[in-house]
Amino acid sequence: MERNGDHVDVFPDVQALTVSAAERFALLAAKAVQDHDIFTVALSGGSTPKVLYRLMASDAALRAKIPWSKIHFFFGDERHVPPDHPDSNFRMANEAMFQALATEQFHVHRVPAEITNATQAAAQYEKDLREFFEPRGLLNEGFPRFDLIFLGMGPDGHTASLFPNSSGLQETSRWVVANWISKFESYRITMTFPVLDSAAEVILFVAGPEKAALVEEILQPGTNAQKYPVQQVRPRHGIKRWMLDGSAAARIDKFQSESIAR
Repeated sequence: MERNGDHVDVFPDVQALTVSAAERFALLAAKAVQDHDIFTVALSGGSTPKVLYRLMASDAALRAKIPWSKIHFFFGDERHVPPDHPDSNFRMANEAMFQALATEQFHVHRVPAEITNATQAAAQYEKDLREFFEPRGLLNEGFPRFDLIFLGMGPDGHTASLFPNSSGLQETSRWVVANWISKFESYRITMTFPVLDSAAEVILFVAGPEKAALVEEILQPGTNAQKYPVQQVRPRHGIKRWMLDGSAAARIDKFQSESIAR
């Protein structure tokens, strides 16, 4: 179904949501490889994606569908911590997925968040992105054209590390910024809206009853405001797809009767 121009898929529970997300990942990967021989994806942190990453690495049938050797993994955002830190998004993905794929060949482009200066770390990651995407011509109006970007949504409506009232919300030219998050008194390194909006597909992967009220507010028909950062994600030549479990979508009119079970 569609709501306010966004694609919205609802699944009965987290397990069904996770399996469908893995199937979507495999499908998009196969299409991208057929089209331009590689698949570029930006991963997100969080507990719900962690379950997805574990599933893709551990389920033999799903794993066999994924063209691992053609995949380049990036990160939509990262905490300003070393890669072995408990808060690191890279560490989470590494422990949940990469380490279990020891027999597969794939490519990981992590954020160099161990650099002491967060601004320098962001600049280095943008340099890394440019060196990858620009020579290959994988661009959308001057920004990297990811085949897929996974995003989550926080209780305050933030996505990636673009938090309400943070300076990163206003960035229009840089690909990656060090964004100061006042409530955590720390920097986060994050891709910017121009990058998110250049993707072929953005998946908002949201689960849990604590997200239901915010999902309801954002996806109510006719809501075009940009009150929350997640609402500012508007792919220019791509798809914004919400993938929700039933508890996150519970307060949306008619969602339960229109739910998609796959």
